[in-house]
Amino acid sequence: MTDLRKDSVTFVTVDDAGHDQRIDNFLLRLLKGVPKSHVYRILRSGEVRVNKGRIDASYRLREGDVLRIPPVRVASADPAARPAPAQEFAIIYEDEALLVINKPAGVAVHGGSGVSFGVIEQLRAARPDARFLELVHRLDRETSGLLMLAKKRSALVKLHEMIRENRMDKRYQALGVGDWAEARKQVKLPLLKFNLPDGERRVKVSDQGQSAHTNFHVLKRLPGFVLVEAQLKTGRTHQIRVHMAASGAAIAGDEKYGDFAYNRSLHKQGLKRMFLHAWRLRLDHPLTGVPLTLEAPLPRELQSFLDTLSA
Repeated sequence: MTDLRKDSVTFVTVDDAGHDQRIDNFLLRLLKGVPKSHVYRILRSGEVRVNKGRIDASYRLREGDVLRIPPVRVASADPAARPAPAQEFAIIYEDEALLVINKPAGVAVHGGSGVSFGVIEQLRAARPDARFLELVHRLDRETSGLLMLAKKRSALVKLHEMIRENRMDKRYQALGVGDWAEARKQVKLPLLKFNLPDGERRVKVSDQGQSAHTNFHVLKRLPGFVLVEAQLKTGRTHQIRVHMAASGAAIAGDEKYGDFAYNRSLHKQGLKRMFLHAWRLRLDHPLTGVPLTLEAPLPRELQSFLDTLSA
């Protein structure tokens, strides 16, 4: 273990990037390498002070607060760990508060679960002077399309509030294997997370799960397929994928909820990924209130596969 704080107390002044953040989350990010249990211990014991006073883990910081942090010991960096390579992605929209990119398929949004790094780590490496950069929401690794990141904590807090209150319109395009009769379809099936014996995460329809609601609109019917627009009314893990599979039209190329053998045949026909793309986003700007409509057209590989089906 390496004592990064030596034997001295550290004082940190909170800037606007830390405003309104819970102190436990602030410390967990600031004290990378310190066990979570130790962070909560120094909070409970009162060793962490804010403006010379004791606080609990739920305290929300304000810009200008002065934190007293006791000496802590953090783990030495693993010399074998590979730092995230700096990477920018196609920018759909950017200003001082918000960044919206077009995430390619095959790229995780963050590191973890066997992935060393993702979009957020690569963007932070590419923007070392950025004072604040956080994911607003997530996309599956296999899903492409619009991904929002906040460049100010005030924007992040507002965007999360908008998501909770369903004041953001997120639309996806997906190609289902099969068909359904309805031109418009509402699916309200509760979803439950579970793990396979090997630890891999899955989601299934279950009365014990969380409520989930997706609206579907058929865009085009093709021989053996249906192209739909999916509107998320809730944001559960793998929601569109499981709702489509439960409706009899699993997403083409979906390795978790689709037909494995059929997906192999689609791969030979040119579809080498899951056909799910976050294509349109409508919201009011989190700080100015100006209405925004952001779009990312289907990637070339998905459009090309559609063209072969229509030929």
